[in-house]
Amino acid sequence: MWLVTECVQLFYIIVAVVEGRGLARGEVGMASIDLKNPEVILSQFADNTTYAKVITKLKILTPLEIIMSNTACDAGNTTKLFSLITEHFKNVTFTTVQRRYFNETKGLEYIEQLCASEFSTIFMEVQSKYYCLAAAAALLKYVEFIQNSVYAPKSLKVRFQGSEKTAMIDSSSAQNLELVINNRDSRNGHTLFGVLNYTKTPGGSRRLRSNILEPLVDAETINMRLDCVQELLQDEELFFSLQSVISKFLDTEQLLSVLVQIPKQDTVKTAESKITNLIYLKHTLELVEPLKAALSSCNTPLLKAYYNSLEDTRFGTILEKITTVINDDTRYTKGCLSMRTQKCYAVKPNINEFLDIARRTYTEIVDDIAGMITQLAEKYSLPMKTSFSSARGFFIQMNADCATLPNGQLPSEFTKITKMKNTYSFTSADLIKMNERCQESLREIYHMTYLVVCKLLNEIYEHIHCLYKLSDIVSMLDMLLSFAHACTLSDYVRPEFTDTLAIKQGWHPILEKIAVEKPVSNNTYLTEGNNFVIITGPNMSGKSTYLKQIALCQIMAQIGSYVPAEYCSFRIAEQIFTRIGMDDDIETNASTFMKEMKEITYIIQNANDKSLIIIDELGRGTSAEEGIGICYAACEYLLNLKAFTLFATHFLELCHIDALYPNVENHHFEVQHVRSSAGNKEKIAYTYTLSRGYTEEKNYGLKAAEVSSLPSSVILDAKEITNRITKQILQHRQKSTPEMMKQRAVYHLAMRLVQTARNSRLDPDSLRIYLKGLKKKYEASCPAPGQNDEQQ
Repeated sequence: MWLVTECVQLFYIIVAVVEGRGLARGEVGMASIDLKNPEVILSQFADNTTYAKVITKLKILTPLEIIMSNTACDAGNTTKLFSLITEHFKNVTFTTVQRRYFNETKGLEYIEQLCASEFSTIFMEVQSKYYCLAAAAALLKYVEFIQNSVYAPKSLKVRFQGSEKTAMIDSSSAQNLELVINNRDSRNGHTLFGVLNYTKTPGGSRRLRSNILEPLVDAETINMRLDCVQELLQDEELFFSLQSVISKFLDTEQLLSVLVQIPKQDTVKTAESKITNLIYLKHTLELVEPLKAALSSCNTPLLKAYYNSLEDTRFGTILEKITTVINDDTRYTKGCLSMRTQKCYAVKPNINEFLDIARRTYTEIVDDIAGMITQLAEKYSLPMKTSFSSARGFFIQMNADCATLPNGQLPSEFTKITKMKNTYSFTSADLIKMNERCQESLREIYHMTYLVVCKLLNEIYEHIHCLYKLSDIVSMLDMLLSFAHACTLSDYVRPEFTDTLAIKQGWHPILEKIAVEKPVSNNTYLTEGNNFVIITGPNMSGKSTYLKQIALCQIMAQIGSYVPAEYCSFRIAEQIFTRIGMDDDIETNASTFMKEMKEITYIIQNANDKSLIIIDELGRGTSAEEGIGICYAACEYLLNLKAFTLFATHFLELCHIDALYPNVENHHFEVQHVRSSAGNKEKIAYTYTLSRGYTEEKNYGLKAAEVSSLPSSVILDAKEITNRITKQILQHRQKSTPEMMKQRAVYHLAMRLVQTARNSRLDPDSLRIYLKGLKKKYEASCPAPGQNDEQQ
């Protein structure tokens, strides 16, 4: 028996993975199922030698168990895929099964037999995808074995999920950005999931988590969600009425999972579970009408579609069949004794004569127990009362001080005495016997009720698939309500989707939650012709926070949430890569530098022109000369892509790459110099404000060192050496020629004109003024004749 009294994120996901052989190596099939959710997800895709897609997919699924073929795991002959998976998932159970169970023909048979008719279009998608079918065959056979039960025919939701419908965020980036787990404390809610999670159901919480890890890439679908969030924000009555109904739903997915399983053996436990779930099913179906009523006045297409889906007559058909057998006043309640009573009297009287007799017997025993405890209380003049727990059954509880008890102890006929402060819990030999009689009576009741419930379930199985639709509606509405709730707590705005990344006065959503004051907001602007931004500034000036903020805002926009900014426009990112952090990796015996190289290699191998790339420091784990060389070469490679790239660095030499590449822009975080009253020392005051150009701050590392407890002699030596090196660098630095400056000005003018042609909504007069302004900027940025001679 399972209880769903709170929205706890619990998964028991099993994944089967198989890879093609020979020429098909690199083609990977996957099948997964959560034992608490009757949905099989099939995937098949071509991956490269790093198996980035496989690892990312598995990180998102968070399996407790992975099944692979024994031929892939044989000692001395393990495949690269198996080695990589075991390296990344050290705490996951690995199970090997014989290769013959990965049978695509058997997998297709399983799907034809078990897939609910509403999802039968899956056949068209997967009939030629042999590897995911093979994985499905092994997975479903294994689940039958460990569960000791089979799924009812035509009862499962089967879905094919390729890797092209969602953005890819690798597991390292998800960790760096703290999307669902806080890096300092895994129990801490200071994550993007924690910021947006105001869901009321376990299904809504699961959907939010999966969406954050796999954002959408279809602008039309995202805008449909945003329309819903906008309506929920504008219509308070709709928001609160929907939230009220949604909060009453239990875990519909888990309910379905138990309902569609047919146990191979009938036990008291399985009987009780089926009865409980039928009560949960009745409770869920009774919420359909209130949910319809709440949606009746909605205007957006998606909410209207949900309302129309709830018009399905099968909801009423199932509920009608249930109410012919189950009492109208039987309902889900909290408290184990209340729920036990509901299960005992769930079936209407006169359906089974022997059941009615057993229930009368049970009632008499419960009354006898209450009477016996009352007599004991009178006998010993003690304030005893009847209590109940699922583990102990009925027992006696009493609030009393030791001083009020005879000789400071309870009478000798009481046993199993426990004390919590002034509360005693105990039982007696007679009460134990009566509990045994009570349990025996319950077993009879559950057995006879189970027979009635099984007959009822057989009648409603053919209609039950509408609950998949209901489950999907409830979890999606719950997530959209959560987005709207988050917006009401902060000044978020609706994002637009164009070919430009433009954020006006955006701020970090997680930092806002934990900071005493609202974080400093900053602007961001990247286009196809201005797609590479280098960010400089002193330590602690805000570079890392700013970079993470942009990635988090991009993810929020692509899942259909409003964004923390005054205005924002995004280009859909198909991949989001980050290289953040300076830690080494003890587990893989990788130094800081090697970890940096692995991460930048991964980005270079997988990035494309629709990627968003965030790099916070590179090459810091080796010498300055080599670090600058690696940074410069990596930047030149990434500059050949049309990916939007933000690169934070302390290597100021890198800033001069803009002389060669007009699509590079330099920005820096401003600081102010403040003289302290004590000792008249100059200190850096951080403004956390982003400005154009590269930082003019010199030797800010030395200033930070001065604040520390380093000896003054060491500081003086460091300053002298730094000055010598700086003079040498200045002698070799070249200034941009007028011809280069002119080319850069022409390039930027052309890019601005292209952006205007694509996205402008200005009227003719405003457009004319804007174009005149562009002309003036162009003329101002071109060097005047003879300027070079003057400079020389």
